[in-house]
Order: sequence, then C-alpha cells, then structure tokens
Amino acid sequence: MTDDAMDQEIALDQRGQRCPMPIVALGRTAMGAGSGTIIAVTCTDPGAEYDVPAWCQMKGATYLGSAAEPDGAVTYRVRLT
Repeated sequence: MTDDAMDQEIALDQRGQRCPMPIVALGRTAMGAGSGTIIAVTCTDPGAEYDVPAWCQMKGATYLGSAAEPDGAVTYRVRLT
C-alpha cells in the first residue's frame, strides 16, 4: 500500500438516488481505486445505513462510520483493503 493511496479520499454524491444506486456507485468506484483509498458516499437513501456496512463486510473493506450532513443526507466512509 502506498502513502498516496492511504491519503486518497474519493467523494461520491448520491443524494436523491434510491437503493441500489448508492451501493452500485460505491462498487464501481471501488473497482478503480487502490487499497487504502477512502470512499465517502453521501446519500439520502435510508437503506444505506444497512447497505454500506453490509457491502463492506462482503468486500472486506473497513466501514469507518457515518456523519449526518446539514441538508439531511448522511455521509458513509469506507476504507478499501
């Protein structure tokens, strides 16, 4: 793992997208990203609360948690392994 990959964070704005689109976008982005990359998915889909941690478990990624945004969206952070 390089230091560059550890420092890289990719932001995905999936506000307004419904299941499964935020997870599809996360998966597509992860395919092109290196180990150690953090992907921050911001979305309004209530199912993402369960879908993002489940995706991490299936893919071996690390779920870093979530943070509420002022507009009502939630940002979920994932570190790729």
